[in-house]
Amino acid sequence: MEKQLQAGVITSTHGIRGEVKVFPTTDDAQYFRELKKVYLDTGKEQIPLEIEHVKFFKQFAILKFKGIDNINDIEKYKGKSLMIDREDASPLGEDEYYIGDMIGMDVYTDDPAEHFGVLRDVLETGANDVYIIDSDRHGEVLVPAIRQCILRVDTEKNEMHIHLMEGLLP
Repeated sequence: MEKQLQAGVITSTHGIRGEVKVFPTTDDAQYFRELKKVYLDTGKEQIPLEIEHVKFFKQFAILKFKGIDNINDIEKYKGKSLMIDREDASPLGEDEYYIGDMIGMDVYTDDPAEHFGVLRDVLETGANDVYIIDSDRHGEVLVPAIRQCILRVDTEKNEMHIHLMEGLLP
């Protein structure tokens, strides 16, 4: 399991005093109010940043970091991820999983029980998530994350068991 999870991505600067617009990659953007620190993933290093204040605009969180008071100090980090330690993440509810823990999972069908493929990505839609599975036999298959299709997820074993409803295969 990942030690850190992505909380958001810096999309642009906001004003000239070092604030940034962040697209949240969490279920609840308000969660940024509870965070005290994040790690800026530059691709080469992770820079710890202390959150000074948070406000919101549309679907974005506007963050101000301590010690970054100028647009020039933060502008170069547009498109970079903000990470948090796993222990700082929101607790999961029943049948909830961190997407980072699911990517790469082996997927098995229920009838007959056989290896179907590997979970490549998760599409977050308004109604329910959709799992993108690279199938051994069928190529890319989209499976809705609903109880009728997702029978069991085991992050410890890194596997998922699914039921393929009619119409899901190409």
